[in-house]
Amino acid sequence: PVTIQALTCGCTLLLAGSVADVVGSRHTYLVGNFLQTLTSLACGLSRTGVQLIVFRAFAGIAASLCLTSAVSIINDAFVPGRGRNLAFAAMGGGQPVGFGLGLTLGGVLTSSIGWEWGFYLSAIINGLVFALSMWQLPEGVGKVENVTWKRLGEEIDWVGALIVSAALAMLSYVLAIVSTNSSGIHEPGNIALLTVALGLLVAFVSWMHRQEKLRKPALIPNSLWKDKVFSSICVNVFLVWGSFNAVEQFGNFFLQNIQELSALQAGIRLSPAIVTGILANILVGLLVHRIRADWIVILSLVLSWSSPLLMALIKPTATYWSFAFAAFLLNPIGADGLFTVSNLLITSRFPMQTQGLAGGVFQTTSQIGKSVGLALTTLVASDITAGSSSKDKEASPALMQGYRAAFWFLVAINSTSLCLSIWGLRRIGTVGRKQD
Repeated sequence: PVTIQALTCGCTLLLAGSVADVVGSRHTYLVGNFLQTLTSLACGLSRTGVQLIVFRAFAGIAASLCLTSAVSIINDAFVPGRGRNLAFAAMGGGQPVGFGLGLTLGGVLTSSIGWEWGFYLSAIINGLVFALSMWQLPEGVGKVENVTWKRLGEEIDWVGALIVSAALAMLSYVLAIVSTNSSGIHEPGNIALLTVALGLLVAFVSWMHRQEKLRKPALIPNSLWKDKVFSSICVNVFLVWGSFNAVEQFGNFFLQNIQELSALQAGIRLSPAIVTGILANILVGLLVHRIRADWIVILSLVLSWSSPLLMALIKPTATYWSFAFAAFLLNPIGADGLFTVSNLLITSRFPMQTQGLAGGVFQTTSQIGKSVGLALTTLVASDITAGSSSKDKEASPALMQGYRAAFWFLVAINSTSLCLSIWGLRRIGTVGRKQD
């Protein structure tokens, strides 16, 4: 139940974006929001694990409809300039706020009146957002004329969407298994799924080549990857969000397993990331049309690069304020600083009529990046811990060796992203400027 929502969301984002472009982003967003309300309520009413897993899976699909259509709505409602920049910044800033409040309220509700109320509260909030959206979202925003079943069949690359969705579903499943138990990578079933997923990704590239050659709808045309800026920003999103998520997870492991803090105590110590995440989005939204985008990205990455470095150097007995506070404070700056810039750059590479798909590209890249980053970091930590000289592999000395190696691995990931930004994004100038 913990990972199924992220899995179904991640593998349906591209398809959801394509659907939003054909039927209209406003309608897609409202349907997704309504489904979020129903599935949250259903999760709270679940009486078996199977029921909970099924409803969480549908909640992931509902979330993919909202995430992709929101990008299209922003691009349609705001002209290029400060308004659109701040809208993307607000969207990015909402993520750390939602994560922090959800984590805190979830813990409080679970330990007091019951876990069901976490879902009931989510249903209430989603219901209010649905009502507010019905009232406030103008009818003309994201509206598409003459929506027919024929258009749905002809203007969406269904074959490409199914191929890549199946590949991402298998890949995400294996990565989720590896993230919780690194030995799962050796299971024959997981090896088979991983092999099939990689084969489907190759098939997807071939299908994109065919669609472009025949001038038919292509989900992500191969020609886009020839654009150095587009390729660089996508790889950056993949690497940076992967590192951000892994630093947060392994920072939590360090606090709980090495310094023996409770989950609540660890959550409180991780909370500075929420503040910096919000501030990073606001600052980028205000400055992105005034300062060169490559400078913003590089500065953000330099600051977040320091986060895993501090955790790699930390001692098990170190006080929170000496290393961990600064590490958790700096960690989200790269990911959240990149959010507005990357959305503006990626959407600018897609036609206005496919902005939902553009949003799907960003969201898919970040989702898969988080899964791959956490899985690879887990493998590094587990391998070093298993090879330590300590007899008890569950003891702090053995775990600390693995965690330290994991943080050094993340320093290398951030360094790669920084070098890629310097090479791939140089001289791109400012983005999000008002057009005459």
